[in-house]
Amino acid sequence: MSDALSNASLLAISGSLRDISSNKTLLQAAARLAPDNVAITLYDSIANLPHFNPDLDNENPPIAVIDFRNHLQQTDGVLICTPEYAHGVPGALKNALDWIVGSGELMNKPVALINPSMTSFHAQESLVETLTVMMAKVHAVRIPLTSTKITVEDILADADISSALRGIILKLVDMNGEK
Repeated sequence: MSDALSNASLLAISGSLRDISSNKTLLQAAARLAPDNVAITLYDSIANLPHFNPDLDNENPPIAVIDFRNHLQQTDGVLICTPEYAHGVPGALKNALDWIVGSGELMNKPVALINPSMTSFHAQESLVETLTVMMAKVHAVRIPLTSTKITVEDILADADISSALRGIILKLVDMNGEK
């Protein structure tokens, strides 16, 4: 294990607001597959962010925005797993990103985009563009799931999926070490 792995922290964000989604399940599995000294925290509060309004993005932004920004500032990298809605990024995820365009929490930060769909391409392409403009270090991967009813245990038992998730985690940590 490289020195870059010591005490790394990653923030996992699901673009789906559903209580049970394959996106959130993949991120929960990633947290269980992380090496001992890599902590993955699931941030499940993007639904609490108000609609982005530049007039509110001042020296006293809404509390939910401060919380989101603090989580991002305190992490070494970000995992985003998201569905695609109508060939685009889900509104809540796009809204969350809009809140950090000007504040720069993702500048030079490694971000891995996980696409679990076998048929979706547009949202990931759009996210790569958005995150690149935000100056994040982006690594986009596809881990297609054959079922949306998959459990964390199913993922842990699947050697291909669990290996791919471990690889993404290690890639993020290595990207963080390249700062």
